[in-house]
Amino acid sequence: MSKTMRAAFIEKPGTVVVKKISRPVPEPGELLIEVRASGICGTDIHIFHGDYVGNYPIIPGHEFAGVVSAMGSDITRFQIGDAVAVEPNIACDNCPACLENRQNYCENWRAVGVLIPGAMAEFVVVPEKAVFPIADLPFQTGAFVEPLSCVLHGIERCGIRMGDRVLILGAGPIGILLSQSIRSNGASEITQVDRNAARLRLAADYGAEHTHESLNGIPTDSFDIVIDATGVPALMAKTIDYVRFGGKILLFGVPPQDGRFDIPAFPIFRKGLTILSSFTSVRNTYQAIKMLSSGSIDVSRLVSHKLSLDEFATGMKMIEQGTGGALKIQIEPFR
Repeated sequence: MSKTMRAAFIEKPGTVVVKKISRPVPEPGELLIEVRASGICGTDIHIFHGDYVGNYPIIPGHEFAGVVSAMGSDITRFQIGDAVAVEPNIACDNCPACLENRQNYCENWRAVGVLIPGAMAEFVVVPEKAVFPIADLPFQTGAFVEPLSCVLHGIERCGIRMGDRVLILGAGPIGILLSQSIRSNGASEITQVDRNAARLRLAADYGAEHTHESLNGIPTDSFDIVIDATGVPALMAKTIDYVRFGGKILLFGVPPQDGRFDIPAFPIFRKGLTILSSFTSVRNTYQAIKMLSSGSIDVSRLVSHKLSLDEFATGMKMIEQGTGGALKIQIEPFR
């Protein structure tokens, strides 16, 4: 095996460089993963623009699946050649937050592709505890384990009930993962909003009863739960208008780090609202793998492009600008 590899670096905000570097060597308790599919996430775009936590230069990429290529000592759960997905949020398991089962708020939190080298590379090293077997799942599907685990945590946070009517702002890959997960939790009616007509057609195919290109004409004060999957502050503020009295709002999309929005205080008080946010996931990885393996969550139509490492910056631009029919764009480092 070569001692070098190719990787895409965000060297500083606004600058991406693909270069050859030394292939990492796993330490005790670590695995070397040969990356087969790595999804571009909105978080990667935030890192590119410098409006998210992150170290520079950084190899991004935290939604990925691959094959165990090498192992450090003291590995007990895996063998060379195993197909795996990775939970990129690495907790210390010993701080107050971790000991209260709030690992996503670990005081010593590290994240693959955010604070430590990620999977926009041919190989990546991760701790064994962050790796999960995916058996015969296609790598393209396995790369959805991480975003789906985040979605499932958000759904747990807002507590969907049988018969709930739900409004989702955004019909990109995350919006469609949300709608499928909400349906499996018993929601009776899903309304989805997106300015992209092609995405709305896909959302309807995935089961949304009502789709709209704008909020115009959608009844206010009507939905048991309103979810923002866009991260656009102006739309996040609008959620208050559409949730029913006593309802819940889930702010799921990732806003810019300096994003702000103004909301009127009295309607929150008068409507008795519960406003929630959701950060990463908490032990939802096996749930995600089971739902993808069973087919209860279908991602077969969500990957719009498979690109090479050299096209990473192009892929981010396509997603940000909504061009070329972009949905989930995955990088295949050996392409």
